[in-house]
Amino acid sequence: MTDLILQQRDGAILTLTLNEPERRNPISDIATVDALIAAVEAADADIEVRCVILTGAGSAFSSGGDLKKMVPGGGLRDERPVQTRRNYKTGIQRIPLAFQALEVPVVCAINGPAIGAGLDLTTMCDIRVAAESARFAESFVKLGIIPGDGGAWLLPRIIGFPMACELALTGRTIDAGEALRIGLVTHVVSDGMLMAKAHEIAAEIAANPPHATRMAKRLLREGQTATLPNILDMSAAMQALAHATADNDEAIKAFLERRTPNFTGQ
Repeated sequence: MTDLILQQRDGAILTLTLNEPERRNPISDIATVDALIAAVEAADADIEVRCVILTGAGSAFSSGGDLKKMVPGGGLRDERPVQTRRNYKTGIQRIPLAFQALEVPVVCAINGPAIGAGLDLTTMCDIRVAAESARFAESFVKLGIIPGDGGAWLLPRIIGFPMACELALTGRTIDAGEALRIGLVTHVVSDGMLMAKAHEIAAEIAANPPHATRMAKRLLREGQTATLPNILDMSAAMQALAHATADNDEAIKAFLERRTPNFTGQ
């Protein structure tokens, strides 16, 4: 059986590739859910991995759910609604929860269409870079369903409530240029330069002290829902940890000596 998630390590950067190009990389199958979660959780557990890049094989990033299996008994959808609910909770809904818990930064390299749950998967990542051929659609309403994988929580936090409403309620497709304009992605590059740009950003992240980087990401994630007093308390506690690292001492010493720091993750 072909690996559902390809893994390629380049120093401190780990590239994960959704690997069902003939099916346009759907993420609704339980085997894919398990493989993706296992891969990102393993990366999170390894402090030597300082950044993850997520992309798709072939011409699409991800088609989201497999429409051929969206019939009673075909996959997520069961003949009994109560079982369909459980299928979502024990299946695709585990992905946003896993990504929300990650401390390792994730850069999404969107190599082609990201449709439905595929679009929502991009919003689970921290930074999004798109190829010019990328297309995006929060297209659930076109199928008579709703975002079942957390899109109603994720999308407004990135592009704002009004624009999220427009995309989710019309189901229309936008191109990479519009995605950049509304803030869904931070960069659009030629298809041939996509992975180079993603690696450039990942390398900038990976060059920083890993513990500080991970704690900074944790604070940013918590800041999506926490109050300011709670974030300040958490920031004070994490800052105490950061000050106790050898990397903090090295950063200050290198600054005073006007040289490039050598961070070891200690």
